[in-house]
Amino acid sequence: MIRIPLTVFAGLAGLAFGSFLNVCLSRWPAGESVVHPRSHCRACGRTLKWWENVPLVSWLALGGRCGTCRVQIGWRYPMVELAVGTLWAAVAWQIAWWYAGISFSPLGLIEAAAPTIGKILLVWILVGLAALDAEHLWLPDIVTLPGIVLGLVVSLMRGDFLVASSLGLTSGEPSAPFSLVNQMLRVAFAILIAAGLVLAIRWIYWLVRRREGIGLGDAKLMAMLAAWLGLPGALLAFAIGVVLGAVAGVVILLRSKTAEGVAATGLTKLPLGTFLCIGGLVSALWGSEILRAYLRWAGIL
Repeated sequence: MIRIPLTVFAGLAGLAFGSFLNVCLSRWPAGESVVHPRSHCRACGRTLKWWENVPLVSWLALGGRCGTCRVQIGWRYPMVELAVGTLWAAVAWQIAWWYAGISFSPLGLIEAAAPTIGKILLVWILVGLAALDAEHLWLPDIVTLPGIVLGLVVSLMRGDFLVASSLGLTSGEPSAPFSLVNQMLRVAFAILIAAGLVLAIRWIYWLVRRREGIGLGDAKLMAMLAAWLGLPGALLAFAIGVVLGAVAGVVILLRSKTAEGVAATGLTKLPLGTFLCIGGLVSALWGSEILRAYLRWAGIL
């Protein structure tokens, strides 16, 4: 049975790529190269030995501290590695179940590979963006803009949107061929609506408060989610992200004991991009089931 070894392999590969993602997350904000120099302690500068670079295991073995200067290594490192490893394993488990026992032609293999590789890349990108926004309130264009283009390419390769097709919201079967122009128009429409939703909220907030409340990076992130997941998947991600952001805001508000604390809370910036990324992860992995259940509950399906 290939499902279990494939899941284990994907999980281990996810840990390794999560470790490289940590390098990017540490060096990008500082304007450093992600290739040179070799991995080192950012406090004392000592180059790490190979056994100090084993994903997740090294952090646990060292007690979350540098082996030389004993400075604490942040929780972000093991969390990112574990997140990517777990999510990649979940993708592999799903893909192995979906395509079990199916015989593919060469063209069919390409159609099957597109959503698989697409999901793996999307998960990796979203985990990185979530961490960047949580730490720095930064959704870099160098990730979101190429992410939109890459999502467009993956969507065109698989011939339809992953979420929309599985819900039966498109004509024909999920693998039914669509004209290239029709596909591109569908992707473009989804991108415009998703980004326009955030821009409209941003504009309304400015009219009411006369200051910016949502960054342009969040609009670009929504456009990226629409390119990868289609409009239904992107809207689901947005709904989940807004709910998570509201819950976080309520928790922060409840922790403010004094009137001064409540006033300061109103100026606290929340990483909306992080919540949108979490929503995107949920939508990418389980969006079809969630939306199908909702449509059945609403009597649409």
